[in-house]
Amino acid sequence: MKKRIALSWSGGKDCCIVLDTLLKQGYEVVSLVTTVPKELGRTFGHGERTELITLQGKALSIPVHFIECTYESYTEQFVKALENLRNTEKISGIAYGDLYLDEHREWGEKVANRVGIEALYPLWTKKEDALQLLDHFVHSGYKAVVIRVRHDVLDETWLGRFVDQSFLEDVKKTAICPMGEAGEYHTFVFDGPLFEKRVQLENGELIQLETTKKLEFKSYELV
Repeated sequence: MKKRIALSWSGGKDCCIVLDTLLKQGYEVVSLVTTVPKELGRTFGHGERTELITLQGKALSIPVHFIECTYESYTEQFVKALENLRNTEKISGIAYGDLYLDEHREWGEKVANRVGIEALYPLWTKKEDALQLLDHFVHSGYKAVVIRVRHDVLDETWLGRFVDQSFLEDVKKTAICPMGEAGEYHTFVFDGPLFEKRVQLENGELIQLETTKKLEFKSYELV
């Protein structure tokens, strides 16, 4: 019997690689778990519209479980949501897309321990191997677009770029983590081998935020 697990889902390339890896390893991913600040209707991690995350779930045929929380209640609400999934969906683990930041892994493992389930980190690696992971994504068949950049390290010309070979070559010329592990950039995956439909994104608009710039799509649908 396959192990039933949940996957912490931001909508970006890292969690998509995790999903692909887990399924190839024989796990059954029964829920995509996404945290959402109360009343904003956007994800905590990338500030993405919940509607777009919902479309990804539909395209992948995996239910999305939104966890409404505040910054202060983040951990407690995450724990409650996993307890609920453990009881209702019989999950035995929660998977994360973190790569090498120890404090992130420590938090995820503590949360899993409180719920009595396993914490999985399929992509865990060394910082110097991040470029190899990006290369893996570029050749994976999945398609992602850059939707957010930290404007202290990347300018707005990076917004809207596809994560392809050209992107990889240009990232090599920068000082950032190739995978954007410190939040240098965020992505949205819109198509790939596991997608039954593609998420069509149109009418992107540049939005200036406090420390980042974001590409906001005004129209989107499954095709």
